[in-house]
Amino acid sequence: MTYATTVIIGAGQAGLAMSYELTTRGIDHVILERGLIANSWRKDRWDSLRLLTPNWQSRLPGGGYTGKDPHGFSGKGELVSRLAGYANTHRLPVKTGIEVRSVTPGPHGYRVHTQIGPFDCRNVVVASGACARPSIPALSLGLPHDLPTFTTFDYKRPSDLPEGGVLVVGGSASGLQLARELQSSGRQVILSAGEHVRVPRRYRGRDVAWWMDASGVMDVGYRDVDDLSRVRRTPSLQLAAGESTLDLNMIQSQGVQVVGRLSAVRDGEALFSGALRNHCDLADLKQTRLLDRFDAWADAQGLAGELPWPDRPAPTELPPVPRLSLKLSSGEIASVLWATGYRPDHGFLDLPVFDRRGQLVHDGGIVTGAPGLYAMGLPFMRRRKSTLVDGAAADAHDLANHMYAQLSCAAAA
Repeated sequence: MTYATTVIIGAGQAGLAMSYELTTRGIDHVILERGLIANSWRKDRWDSLRLLTPNWQSRLPGGGYTGKDPHGFSGKGELVSRLAGYANTHRLPVKTGIEVRSVTPGPHGYRVHTQIGPFDCRNVVVASGACARPSIPALSLGLPHDLPTFTTFDYKRPSDLPEGGVLVVGGSASGLQLARELQSSGRQVILSAGEHVRVPRRYRGRDVAWWMDASGVMDVGYRDVDDLSRVRRTPSLQLAAGESTLDLNMIQSQGVQVVGRLSAVRDGEALFSGALRNHCDLADLKQTRLLDRFDAWADAQGLAGELPWPDRPAPTELPPVPRLSLKLSSGEIASVLWATGYRPDHGFLDLPVFDRRGQLVHDGGIVTGAPGLYAMGLPFMRRRKSTLVDGAAADAHDLANHMYAQLSCAAAA
């Protein structure tokens, strides 16, 4: 039996940031990681993946980016090395190769069960991330059994897929990046896109990440939005690393065929929604509002004279008659790649902390109904940037303060 005041589950950026904050407050703890540090980045991402945020924005507490390319975009290998170095530099108490099988009530608060035995603790921080499993719609069950299907966890490179055309399902960052990569490999790609969020990579001479950071967009708090549930379901930005803007116009110029959201699979036929034009118009409108906000902020800061004149992206162009179906046995496609997002995996929590949809109920990372249980790295958990590397520091600071206050009160009682 091992005891620590706090057990952190997961050694990605969220778990490491939390460990740093607990260390500075003198709270003894241990990090349990099922694989190696940054395991999801190592194992569950495709080869060509690069971060969507510039290097300067990889700011963990006590350890910002110190390399020679602050405006570059790290590949997954660079990020893994950086996170492992961060843990080593700060001597964070990471135990690798330990799989958490369940968390139950325990004599001190919680008991964390693993393959090497239980850990008893007062607090648990679930930092296993928002992208623990691919999210695949139920309609996937209607696909022909002999049609190969892949997720963004399975896919590492184009050669992983059989020869022939590919239906990529999902119109956010992952879907567009992989559709472009597969099209460039010589395959014909059909991209199924529904609701999406469009932004330019650069605007008025600055990276969009700079605009969102400087103007405060990424620091908007979870209590400052009208419909938190809807905001937490918002698709990720259509972005790619580097200088070029990634949107539906760009991938269509490379030969990708864009269709509407995959709405059903019936009698061997994929059916696509006819609402693609509406989704694109809404994305264009939201992009315009965001750029208007940037311009207003620049004017208020007196920066308008230092920046180039606004150059707005062209509206999304689509074929006048959208395609509404695809016969899956026609040979037009040889595989399906699901890029329909991710979801957390909290199945190891054997505690009454879920709603009727199986989602963890929490108030800014403080799990309701389970004192001493915390979460890190979930969508819009405390701020818009909560799932980003750059968002881990502020969230960990807040939650560590809350934990320290709770422990101090208990000690004084």
